[in-house]
Amino acid sequence: MKLPEEGKLLRIFIGETDMYQGKTLYEAIVLKARELNLAGATVFRGIMGYGAASRIHSIKLLRLSEDLPVMIEIVDTGENIDKILPFLDETVREGLITMENVRVIKYRHSNMD
Repeated sequence: MKLPEEGKLLRIFIGETDMYQGKTLYEAIVLKARELNLAGATVFRGIMGYGAASRIHSIKLLRLSEDLPVMIEIVDTGENIDKILPFLDETVREGLITMENVRVIKYRHSNMD
């Protein structure tokens, strides 16, 4: 897959224990991105953060450590990113979703020249 130089970066901020149909929400989002043939998705687990409720989630606080912040990043064309937005609207009950323009420098995998 070749991406144009200009793309979109989609970031989804949720909790690691958020669920959707028996799976963690971050897993459901990555699987949906793959199903839609988006260029790729990466999940990052945070070590500390807070959201709209201002409740701190941290690996240092044992009682809150079960719901650490998670961020999913997806980079693709704007047209392709738009394909996953209805799914996110349906599944992300709490969290934050952002999108920004990005300049793609290089996108290759081992089978590309």
